[in-house]
Amino acid sequence: MMTRILAVMALVVAFFLPAGASAQQVPQSVQQMQLSFAPLVKKTSPAVVNIYTKRVVRRQVNPFFNDPFFNQFFGGGRMQGGYSQERVENSLGSGVIISADGRVATNRHVISGATEIAVVTSDGREFKAEKVLEDSRSDLAVLKLDLKGVSLPWLQLADSDAVEVGDLVLAIGNPFGVGQTVTSGIVSGVARTVNGPSDYNYFIQTDAAINPGNSGGALVDMNGKLVGINSMIFSKDGGSVGIGFAIPSAMLQTVVDAATHGARVVRPWTGLQGQPVTADMVDTLGLQRAQGALINRVNPRSPAAKADIKAGDVILTVNGRDVADPEALKYRLATVPLGTPIKLQLVRNGKLTEATMVAEAPPEDPPRQETKLKGVNPFAGATVVNISPAVSEELGGTSREQGVVVLKADEGNAGRLGLGRGDILLGVNGEKINSVKELKDLLEDMNSRRWAIQVLRGEQVLNLMITI
Repeated sequence: MMTRILAVMALVVAFFLPAGASAQQVPQSVQQMQLSFAPLVKKTSPAVVNIYTKRVVRRQVNPFFNDPFFNQFFGGGRMQGGYSQERVENSLGSGVIISADGRVATNRHVISGATEIAVVTSDGREFKAEKVLEDSRSDLAVLKLDLKGVSLPWLQLADSDAVEVGDLVLAIGNPFGVGQTVTSGIVSGVARTVNGPSDYNYFIQTDAAINPGNSGGALVDMNGKLVGINSMIFSKDGGSVGIGFAIPSAMLQTVVDAATHGARVVRPWTGLQGQPVTADMVDTLGLQRAQGALINRVNPRSPAAKADIKAGDVILTVNGRDVADPEALKYRLATVPLGTPIKLQLVRNGKLTEATMVAEAPPEDPPRQETKLKGVNPFAGATVVNISPAVSEELGGTSREQGVVVLKADEGNAGRLGLGRGDILLGVNGEKINSVKELKDLLEDMNSRRWAIQVLRGEQVLNLMITI
């Protein structure tokens, strides 16, 4: 009876498959129906590790801070004086060994701020680890283990662009600190552009159970290769509901390559900015459906301008890969190696055309002139630089091609004012700011207690009145 059922299943599959198609077969015997993931798990799980971190958290304590009367003397909510308390925080996550020399890939948020990092293998061996590279834009990090002559298994990176919806995958990690755990599922979606903890919101979605502690762990295919780094979940209560997201291995490869050369990640600069194509734009743009990235700005000095790409063009593919929206475009461009051509398919005035540009490193022009501001002014304590393509790429993109941007502002008047990384300083007391030199000269010449400052934060312009 079982043989007859299996034969019928095979005939049904064969009937619906196109002629000559090569596809995975349904089980042909009872033995095949009893197949297990165990051999694959034995092959891959030893390369997945648990990561334990320690970080020292310092906080200023003032016994009068919660009293409204005394609080007005402490900067309106910012603690001054008092005494400092130190507290050690422990956290855990997962990682994947990706090379024979002991390099480990994980999420940046797993090890961010850590003063000590310990890596424990599935068989209980513990190794000290050092940070090699942290990339906040992709939320990825690379560690280096002190192997002391020990050889450990490692996983090869797969081609994440070859992953298809329906492919079987395993998620391996250390959820809730219970120990190494393996879950199975399928790829539920590819090219998911959902909001995440990084600038590149482009993920592989899976229904393999992923829970807190799985961050940084492996998503592996049926060939035992690493297709992604498990990064986050969609959940209403903190537990798995079958919607997990992994950073594709193509993005990981760019970070690993940079770590191999001991440098920060430098991604191509194209000079493009885009917006989504909405349904009401389709007819006007000459498209069949809402797809692609509508270019709304091109830097006149950029590789895109040299390739004659114009505002109003709709980019549909990058090197043959579909582009669904601006997030997908940003991801595709970011994973192209420097110095290689980028072939674009686009629609211009309703007609399909092509363009080619070269993946170039962003220039630091004008020079950043990094300066920590001092004196009696609202910006004292802030570190500022001139905006350039390189600075813009470092900060995840800015809406201005010229001006002054804040790199750091966690002390002094700037810290109390609430200035933050990425804030663009537009004007002071009615005077526009175009460069760090202009800002310094302006602050030195002004002798005022009242300041009217204008700051661009994201797409919002803030007008602030400050008395010092």
